[in-house]
Amino acid sequence: MSPPRDNSLLPETVAHAVPYVNVNTTAPSGTQLRIAHGAHRATITQVGAAVREYDVDGRPVFVPFREDQIAPAFNGSVLLPWPNRLRDGSYSYDGTDYQVPVSEPGRGTALHGLTCWQRWDVVEHTASIATLQIDLPPSPGYPFALRARATYVLDDGGLTVTVRTTNIGDRTAPYGVGFHPWLSPNGATLDECTLRLDASTRVTTDERLLPTGTEPATGGFDLREPRNLTGVDLDDAYVDVVRDDAGLSWMQLAAPDGRTAAVWMDGSMDTWQVCTGDHVNPVSARRTGVAAEPMSCVADAFRTGERLVHLAPGAEHTVTWGATLL
Repeated sequence: MSPPRDNSLLPETVAHAVPYVNVNTTAPSGTQLRIAHGAHRATITQVGAAVREYDVDGRPVFVPFREDQIAPAFNGSVLLPWPNRLRDGSYSYDGTDYQVPVSEPGRGTALHGLTCWQRWDVVEHTASIATLQIDLPPSPGYPFALRARATYVLDDGGLTVTVRTTNIGDRTAPYGVGFHPWLSPNGATLDECTLRLDASTRVTTDERLLPTGTEPATGGFDLREPRNLTGVDLDDAYVDVVRDDAGLSWMQLAAPDGRTAAVWMDGSMDTWQVCTGDHVNPVSARRTGVAAEPMSCVADAFRTGERLVHLAPGAEHTVTWGATLL
């Protein structure tokens, strides 16, 4: 595959024509940014800066959702300033207690940050590149000002995603980021597919799926070799990732014909979340794919401090991941 593209040199403001933009203000996901390169096609949405669909030669790499549909399970969204769950939606930082809305009432958690249902601004859009940006203003539960820029590039190697977040406020901010693509089984059932994950340690959780510690990934949780998913129910984080010669860690879902939908992350992140969707709502979204979530930290990092980024005023944090069909 092609090496990850360095987007650090993209200008802050790009003059661009918009022939590739399909403006649809009535769609729940907002403006649709369609990009292509060779056999690769993707649509990025204004809401959540989400990858609504990505396919190669018409074969889906990600489970898509319709343009007129709300993403059923955070499909393809950018998750910041925290991924995964925050216990009770509360945390303390620099001696002050904060409360954000509890968005997952059943488990009493705040799920997947603050930007996945917000409209991002289009910064650049060409045939094979889409860049969106959001300025997250301070709020009572998160009184920190962030600017996040997400760039999506298609090339011969597939899809590369880079998110650069800058603290544009005057105080250090707690920060984490993650992503929520669902790997597609391409019409097969998950029971007919195999899953491989490059990580050796599993994060243990309580009944609310909040972390309690770590343990070696053994038995049914060891996914370093392809494992058939018949009857497998996963919603687990993994650390101590394994990397290939290019420094990439992979999660791969192989269909019965051997074609494999794959997500990778580079050294900018070191945490995976894998979910087979057995318990997501709506019910129609259950076991339709495997969530392959690259993350900078595990759940509840605002409370535990585990892998938490302390983003100083003016500082930037950049992560890169990507996907392809093998």
